[in-house]
Amino acid sequence: MSDADLLIRYNYDAFVPEKFEPWLRFDESPPLGQPAPDFPLTRLDGTTTRLSEIWSAHLYTIVEFGSFT
Repeated sequence: MSDADLLIRYNYDAFVPEKFEPWLRFDESPPLGQPAPDFPLTRLDGTTTRLSEIWSAHLYTIVEFGSFT
């Protein structure tokens, strides 16, 4: 699937279960209280860091994904 196809699927035109449920994969999330897997993050200025760098600098780290509109 190309990036363009992925964006089209992600930016669905109606908030109905058949369009958003494929994106809900809570069973793949780490259990509450367990560390998340480490992965690269891109800052707004284009530079990169890693999740492990963020959580090592803070007692608590909350990562939010998705679109809230």
